[in-house]
Amino acid sequence: QVQLVESGGGLVQAGGSLRLSCAASGRTFSWYAMGWFLQAPGKEREFVAAISRSGANTYYADSVKGRFTISRDNAKNTVYLQMNSLKPEDTAVYYCAADQGWALQHSVDAYDYWGQGTQVTVSS
Repeated sequence: QVQLVESGGGLVQAGGSLRLSCAASGRTFSWYAMGWFLQAPGKEREFVAAISRSGANTYYADSVKGRFTISRDNAKNTVYLQMNSLKPEDTAVYYCAADQGWALQHSVDAYDYWGQGTQVTVSS
């Protein structure tokens, strides 16, 4: 199993930036593709970004392309989400997730392990 712990959330003004981190423990981190998802109040969890096992390939939701960057450091067992030009509609709980498969996935059901989430609030 893999245990995931997110951090870095908080309150930021529109146009600002935040960097989320997700620390993994348990099985070998580089065996997993990683993803970030968000869930706003009353809404379903939705895909934000994914990164391949090596970090060579990334995949983004259209809503965050050009603003968010996913990266990973396999030596530190950590995946990051750099969020720039934040908007009030980015307000949500952000979750990281691990996928044992090889392809980059945007479906919630494709991911095997989840963190507890970190709150991001963007004020207007």
